[in-house]
Order: sequence, then C-alpha cells, then structure tokens
Amino acid sequence: MILNVENLTKNFGGLVAVDRVTFDVRDNEILGIIGPNGAGKSTVINMISGFYVPSAGKITFLGKEITKMKAHSITKQGIGRQFQSSSLFMSLPVIENVYMGFHQSYKTNMLARILRLPVATREEAEFKKESAEILERWGLGSIKYEMTRNLPYGTQRALGVCIAMATHPKLLLLDEPATGMNQNEIEAMVNLIRRIREAETTIVMIEHNMPAVMSLCDRLVVLNHGQKIAEGLPKEIQQNESVIEAYLGKE
Repeated sequence: MILNVENLTKNFGGLVAVDRVTFDVRDNEILGIIGPNGAGKSTVINMISGFYVPSAGKITFLGKEITKMKAHSITKQGIGRQFQSSSLFMSLPVIENVYMGFHQSYKTNMLARILRLPVATREEAEFKKESAEILERWGLGSIKYEMTRNLPYGTQRALGVCIAMATHPKLLLLDEPATGMNQNEIEAMVNLIRRIREAETTIVMIEHNMPAVMSLCDRLVVLNHGQKIAEGLPKEIQQNESVIEAYLGKE
C-alpha cells in the first residue's frame, strides 16, 4: 500500500463534512473517489494534501504518518496535486508556469537567488530545462512559449497536471480533471492520466464524468453525506444498490 486513510473525519463547526472514512491506495493504481455533490470528496483530497487538518483519523503515506503535516511538507514527501486553472499564472508563458512548480525544490537560499549568484543561476537553468522536458513528455512541448491565458480550457487543465508533475510525485491527486471539457479534451485528459500511471505514478482522482471514471479507475470509493457507502471494482459499483440510490434517490 502506498497510502492508508483510517477513520478520517473533518468537522466544520457543527457540520461533519467527512465522517470516519477509511480506504487504502495500492501501488501504481488509479483509485477513483466518487459521489454526489457535497459528499465530501474534495474535503478528503484537501486533508490528504495538507490543505485541511483532519479533526480525527490517521493518514499514512509510504509507512509514515502525515496526518498533521503542512501542505509543503506533504509535497516533499511525494504527494503532488494538480493545479486548477484559477491557480495558473495567466500572464506568463506555459513553461514559466511549470518552472514555478519547482519552487520547493531549490537547494540555494533566497539571498543567493536575489543576488543572482552563479550557483543560483545554474540551478535555475536546470529547472528551466527540466520544465521544458516535462512539457515535452506530457504533450505540451509545442506550446511551451505560448501565453497561458491564450490556451483552450482543456489545455490549461493539462498544464495544471504538468505543474504537479514538476514535484516528482509518487502519488498524484486529481480533483475533477475533466470537468468543463468537451469530448476531445476529455479524451486527451484520459490519455494523459493513463500515460502518467504507465510511468509508475499512483493516482487518486475525483471525477463526475462517469465514462471517464469507469474507463480509467481500477477501484472506486463512493462517498455520500461524508460517509463511505461502497468500495470495489467499477463493475461492482455500477450494480451497487446503495450507490444507485445515492445518485438517483429512492423510487
């Protein structure tokens, strides 16, 4: 197991957003977390990535407890998270956005970078080179000097994934990567996610597009009202009465 989530709970005042959720993530799998709006899916991702501190429960990554670690420390442990389009630097070229993803990787200190000392400029050049390599590897190499604001929405989402890959994650968290896309953009994102998994990166994803979920995910965890109501293979989840009721309601 690469990740273990045990009795994870998050309260916001009197509201229980996530209630004692438990699941494992296996090496090199794509695990989908699905459920109706308001089910607690994004809250779970926010706790795993360190943006929320759990109210209770335990998160273990590669055998090390990370439950109360800050987001930047969790990133250094090897958990990456895709950037939403709203987090991109729209007035900068594509390659500069990926370069920003290396901000936690610097070995030189801030003063050396401000003074443009040779050791700092060499490190900067290495990160710029690696940024270009990341874009080339994941299919955006031909647009690396385009202004980010001029990119189609689907390409901006793919860029967000490329920025996350700059952290060299062992586990990549994707929060609705195909949301708002047309069919061609969805197919491109699905292919990108498959290629990332083939490169031996484990993925946990939230997604409402069921055809994408069913074609990509090895296993699914289903949440409703903050609780886990089902877990299993996609074909099992499709036939689960509790899941059908959560999405469609009782007849």
